[in-house]
Amino acid sequence: MAFVAPIPRLARTQAEPLLATIGNTPLLRLEKIPREFPGIEIFAKAEYFNPGGSVKDRAALNMILDGERSGKLNHRRVILDATSGNTGIAYAMIGANRGYKVKLCLPANASIERKRILKAYGAEMVFSDAAEGSDGAIRLCRKLYLEDPDAYFYPDQYNNPANWKAHFEGTGREIVEQTAGRLTHFVAAMGTSGTFMGVSRRLRRDVPDAKCYSVQPSSGFHGLEGLKHMPTAIVPGIYDETLADGNLWIETEDAYAMVRRLAREEGLLVGISSGCNVLAATMLARDLAARGESAIIVTMLCDSADKYLSEHFWEEA
Repeated sequence: MAFVAPIPRLARTQAEPLLATIGNTPLLRLEKIPREFPGIEIFAKAEYFNPGGSVKDRAALNMILDGERSGKLNHRRVILDATSGNTGIAYAMIGANRGYKVKLCLPANASIERKRILKAYGAEMVFSDAAEGSDGAIRLCRKLYLEDPDAYFYPDQYNNPANWKAHFEGTGREIVEQTAGRLTHFVAAMGTSGTFMGVSRRLRRDVPDAKCYSVQPSSGFHGLEGLKHMPTAIVPGIYDETLADGNLWIETEDAYAMVRRLAREEGLLVGISSGCNVLAATMLARDLAARGESAIIVTMLCDSADKYLSEHFWEEA
């Protein structure tokens, strides 16, 4: 697999603080999967290189730092938020590092791996109805916060501008620099929508000809953990549908199949949203290749597969 070097970091001492390692993740070129699309290159940002294992480290750190700067977060308050897993893990890691208690609302059917990781970091977990997905966790979190607002710092990742700004300042800038501004398309699935919003706004400024495609599950009843079907979900306050040049709709089983393909053909053991993103990139690539167009498509590998290895789809052929 070809490797595109990350942006060189500023000179530091040889040993780095844990949180200084968030960001500046590698950009990988997929080699086998795009071969059927002449003239199309697909690159993927390997966000599992972040210390908490996912793209959510970026937003969680920015929201916590913003809370500290505003005075809303101090060591008398517990960090409280709703999560499908990865942002919660990021909060728990950062909280442990900076000495904060963390309480998280998440769906009861979150993977056993995620629950064990959160427990290892010392986070308190409160579970919402699995059938209500991430929306149920949001409603439960709001209820707990309103019962005792002085006890908590509630970053509210779905409505906090510090979420998308982390990707405007970090992820988007890195993508522009790592591709030397040559990318033609950006593709990303949405949960909070922070990654898509932040990167797309950066591209609108720095690479205005690049097209940005959002990605969503095809219906409100899906198995793409952490992702939202905006027409039927609680829509995040930071979401702006006008930023997308188009939207790609993904079937759950097709995303699972791509997760397996990435492991077996590219040697990339990644999570479900990563499979969803690469599947969407290939859908776009197929359409562009059919029209005889060349393209450089960038998407996100949001996390690795270590939080999903108990999922049934690994048993399928």
